[in-house]
Amino acid sequence: MTTRSTTRIRRAGTAFAGLLLAQTMLSGLAHAEDRAALMAQHRGGTMTLSAVSAAGTIDPMINYTAQYWQVYQMTYDGLVKFKQAGGTEGFKIVPAIAEAMPEIKNDGKTYVFKIRKGVMFSNGKEVTPTDVVASFQRIFKVKGPTIGSFYNGIVGADKCMADGDSCTLDGGVIADEKAGTVTINLVAADSEFFAKLAVPHASIVPADTPAKDAGTSPVPGTGAYMIETYNPNEQMVLKRNPHFKEWSVDAQPDGYADEIDYKFGMTEEAGINAVVNGQVDWMYDTPPADRLPEIGSKYANQVHIDPLAAFWYAPMNVNLPPFDNIKVRQALNYALDRDALVGLFGGEVLAQPTCQILPPDFPGHADDCIYTKDPGPAWSEADMDKAKQLVEESGTKGQKVTVIAEDNAVARGIGTYLQSVLSDLGYDASMKAISPNIQFAYIQNTNNNVQISVSQWYMDYPAASDFLNVLLSCDSFHKGSDSSINIAGYCNKDLDAKMKAAMALSLTDENAANAEWAKIDKAYMAEAPLAPLFTPKSVNFTSARLGNYLFNKQNRWIISQSWVK
Repeated sequence: MTTRSTTRIRRAGTAFAGLLLAQTMLSGLAHAEDRAALMAQHRGGTMTLSAVSAAGTIDPMINYTAQYWQVYQMTYDGLVKFKQAGGTEGFKIVPAIAEAMPEIKNDGKTYVFKIRKGVMFSNGKEVTPTDVVASFQRIFKVKGPTIGSFYNGIVGADKCMADGDSCTLDGGVIADEKAGTVTINLVAADSEFFAKLAVPHASIVPADTPAKDAGTSPVPGTGAYMIETYNPNEQMVLKRNPHFKEWSVDAQPDGYADEIDYKFGMTEEAGINAVVNGQVDWMYDTPPADRLPEIGSKYANQVHIDPLAAFWYAPMNVNLPPFDNIKVRQALNYALDRDALVGLFGGEVLAQPTCQILPPDFPGHADDCIYTKDPGPAWSEADMDKAKQLVEESGTKGQKVTVIAEDNAVARGIGTYLQSVLSDLGYDASMKAISPNIQFAYIQNTNNNVQISVSQWYMDYPAASDFLNVLLSCDSFHKGSDSSINIAGYCNKDLDAKMKAAMALSLTDENAANAEWAKIDKAYMAEAPLAPLFTPKSVNFTSARLGNYLFNKQNRWIISQSWVK
């Protein structure tokens, strides 16, 4: 089945190859024209989006999915933000709730932000320094997934991590209402601190926002849009923030559509048909492989293929059998036919095999593959003989293993493939697909005893630490929590120390730091807490009536800047 499917999908991917050059020319064109004229011409209407499933809580300090981080760009803001523009302009960090980039003092350990006046929450209240302080405290009170990797360097964070309920960040985040400033003090200088402030987990929300997961209850934000209603079984409805006035075109531009309806529950096949028929303007999920030839030829102008700094991977729980044995983890890495996995995603135009953590053309990446028949810079082919030998040596043959995947076409296919490989290695393997609305939280929680799963990681910002430190540091592992992004549960204090040293080195010598990150990547792969599968591209299929498609390399398609006819 795998061979036939892979061949068919590769042919489908080839149909897309001619689109690549055309798509690279689209970024940023609308911003060269008069925005006021464009807004007068195209403002209004309802845009309809579709996804197989919702993505869990809509709390911006807890949700850690690319699906909703894309939505948060137009609903929330931090002190600073990644620029809302096409292409690599999206990597630039610009002031948002802060009126300018801050004054930095104390050898890089103190940041003084002047809070922008006149920025209104969607509940009609103006943002104040007090809201900023309360927002940073709330990150710890709700036990956000990045408290141990992004915000643990703030003075007072250690106490907040130990007891979130009483978190004050005393001496760490200080408001001066009279001066209109917020001062943030760090334990040590951090070259990535602006990037950590620019992601949705550092969104500024009202000071009286309850210190618990908001779940399906929208939290007021400062964006051009607000989430009016959210039912993860049906849809999310976004409407204009009635109190919004454009205060920074770079950080939070006004949007075109009056309403954005994000519908959940439509299969990928139904989604494709709905886009073709003009009932849906965009679908989040990757189009089914057997529809790629059709949409690549008939609807070429509506297909957008965009590069991603990301990888699909299979985290293995190092604290549960059989993956508590390093030989088993290494065996699976050797056994994977990564060409077949690329085929399952859509072919070589849409993905490429990988057997390391940092993606290509990314800080710290150095071509290297341990788990292949001919170890070297790239993956060549699976080594099943080596894999079976390691399983025999481990003494774990015959044990039960369950693969947990998302219940959508691509993830189910990959999960089924992993099940077949584990069966070939001698395990009693099964696969369970669960709703994407809960799968990501489910596989993180140790109480669910997940042995192995199918997951993806898309960069938060362009730094090696955002893959290695976030996904594998000891501080990213939290037992019994839905926000434990170290899904493998792997903790190596020696490698933790090397990562901290690399982050410190980046303050003075970025190239030397990246060389250290390459070594750290290889060291983690030797321990094999996860199995890298492939690096993907984003396939976005839009309706014929959707215009001004802009792809931001940081946060993907900028929803608010497209219009509907």
